[in-house]
Amino acid sequence: MKASPTPRINSRRLQQLLRKMVNIYSPTGKEEDVVDFVYNYIKRHGLPVVRQLVSDGRHNLIVEPDDIEAHMLLIGHLDTTEAYDLDTSEYSQDGDEVFGLGTADMKSGCAAMVEAFLTLWENGCAHLPVALALVVGEEETGDGAQRLVREYGFSTAIVGEPTDLHPCMSHHGYLEIQLVTKGRRVHASLAQGANAATSMLHLLLEFIQYLDQHLGDAVYNLRDLTSSRSGFAAPDYCEAWIDLHLPALSDMGQLTFALEELHAAYAKAHPESDSAIHFDTIHAGYELPRKGPMLELLKRVYKRHRLAFAPGSFPSHSDANILWAAGIKPILLGPGKLEKAHTAEESVHLPQVLQAAQIYVDLAIGLEEKEEEKK
Repeated sequence: MKASPTPRINSRRLQQLLRKMVNIYSPTGKEEDVVDFVYNYIKRHGLPVVRQLVSDGRHNLIVEPDDIEAHMLLIGHLDTTEAYDLDTSEYSQDGDEVFGLGTADMKSGCAAMVEAFLTLWENGCAHLPVALALVVGEEETGDGAQRLVREYGFSTAIVGEPTDLHPCMSHHGYLEIQLVTKGRRVHASLAQGANAATSMLHLLLEFIQYLDQHLGDAVYNLRDLTSSRSGFAAPDYCEAWIDLHLPALSDMGQLTFALEELHAAYAKAHPESDSAIHFDTIHAGYELPRKGPMLELLKRVYKRHRLAFAPGSFPSHSDANILWAAGIKPILLGPGKLEKAHTAEESVHLPQVLQAAQIYVDLAIGLEEKEEEKK
C-alpha cells in the first residue's frame, strides 16, 4: 500500500505562536500567564488539553490520545530564567534569527511541539501513540517533571532542549553543592579568625583544587557566593553554590562520598571554621544504546530531512534526568544552541524551529508505522 504524504506544518502559525510565547514573561515560579495562554491556544484548536496541578496555581499541560496508550512523549518546559534585562527580553527578529528570553531555552522547542500536534490532529492523525507535555519548574527544582512522572508513564520521550537538532542519546549527570561557613559577628578591626567569608574562600580553594586535579572531564560553575550583610563588621554567615556537570556514566555515589571526605578533612584542619556541605540536587546521567527501533526511526527521519545523523551527549542538566530516573528513555532533540541559552543575547535560528516541528511530525507518523509493523 502506498504511504500517505506526511502532513506539513503551518510555518506562519508556528512563528506567530513563538512570538506570543516569548513576549509572555514566565520565569520559574511565575509561569501562570504563559500556561493560560498555551492552554487556551491548544483548546481553541480543538485538542483535548488538560491541566495537571503542580503547586500554588502552577500547572503542567498535557495532551494525549483518547483511545490508545501513548508510548512516546514530546515534552518541553515553559519556564525561563529570570530576565537579564526586561527592556530587551521580548521577541525581536533580524533576518532568520529570532531574539528574546526563552527563544533557545526552550520556548522554540515548545512552540514546535505544539505546532506538530496541531498539524497531526488537523490531518486526521489524532490517534497516534504520542502525547504532549508542557511542564513548569525546569530551570530550578524540576517540580513540573516530577509531578508528571508520578501520574504518567511512557516508554520513550523526546525532550525539546536546545541541541542544535542533534539527537542526544546520552546525558551528563548533575550535582548541586551548597557550602556553608559560620563565624562570629565582631568589629571589623577584630575580624581575624572569626570571618565566615574568609573561611569560605579557604574552603572553596580546597574544592576547586580537588575538582581541577581529579575531575578533568567535569565542568564546575561557582554560581553564587554571598555573606550576611555586616557593615563594618565580620560577617557571621557565608554560603556558596557550585554546579557540577559530569560525563554520563560518572559514579555519583563515589563522588559525593569523596567530596564529603574532602570537607571533613578541611573541617578537622580548621576547627575554628563552623562549616557544612549539602547536596541539594543529585541527578545521575545516562547513556542509551546506539541501536534499536527508535534509533532506526531517527535515522530514517534524518535521512529524509537530509541532515547528518550525529548523536551526542547533552552536557547540562534537564528534565530528562528526572524522566530517566522514572524509567523513561529520553532523547534530547530540539532547535537552538545551548551556548545561546541563559545569555543576554539569547536567540534561535527560525528555519531550525520550523524544521524541528516537521521532524516531530515525522517521528510521530513513523512511530505509528512502526507500531503497525508489529501487528
